[in-house]
Amino acid sequence: MTDRQIPPSIELAWGLRERGTRGPKRGLTLEAIVAAGIDVAARDGLDAVSMAGVAQELGAGTMSLYRYVSSKDELMTLMVDTALGPPDSYAEPVGQGWRGGLDAWAHGVRRAYDTHPWTLKVPITSPPLGPNNVAWMERALSAMTETPLSEAEKLSTLLLLSGFVRNHATLTADFASGAAAAPPAATYGAILSQLADESTFPAVHRAIASGELDDDEEFEPDFEYGLARILDGIEALIARKPEDRKRA
Repeated sequence: MTDRQIPPSIELAWGLRERGTRGPKRGLTLEAIVAAGIDVAARDGLDAVSMAGVAQELGAGTMSLYRYVSSKDELMTLMVDTALGPPDSYAEPVGQGWRGGLDAWAHGVRRAYDTHPWTLKVPITSPPLGPNNVAWMERALSAMTETPLSEAEKLSTLLLLSGFVRNHATLTADFASGAAAAPPAATYGAILSQLADESTFPAVHRAIASGELDDDEEFEPDFEYGLARILDGIEALIARKPEDRKRA
């Protein structure tokens, strides 16, 4: 197994590498490059972010950026880490116990995504490396410190929650974008009733008959419901832990 090399830009973000001062664009910094990338993404969308486009935003030569970041993917990783910020920027004070802490964490992450929806379009290609992402990781794991969960279970819980929050934020943003682009002439329930035969899709028709699908907002993912069910499952796991120890 080979050691993973830390990208120079990540070392810079953590303050582990000396920042260069030489070059044709005196005063250019990693922070300025990342901030320019964020500005482009927020204004023109993630597809508009390129090394050349960010350089133009800064009034610098494209090649000068490569002294700080080795690729567009590396730049976007730093953009997401900077945009989402540290936990205290979005998360409420830690609630009572592990459940309150994870609830506050999940709502904080959701607020961060809502503030910077373009971050949802950036593929996740590695575990958290940026200082802010690691700080979010620390916040969630710390909330579970007093639980009987193993470290592996804590990490799995973190992945479960972060995946739920990201998926919910993505679906909500996509639904909103689709509705804005082409508002439906009829409700989802009315359209579905014309497409799905009742004898083939009886469960779907029971949902249609309930009227829940007549309000399109009712079909949008319910963040509070989903989060509560996940936390209920974790609570059940924690409650079962003493029995697991007795059987061991």
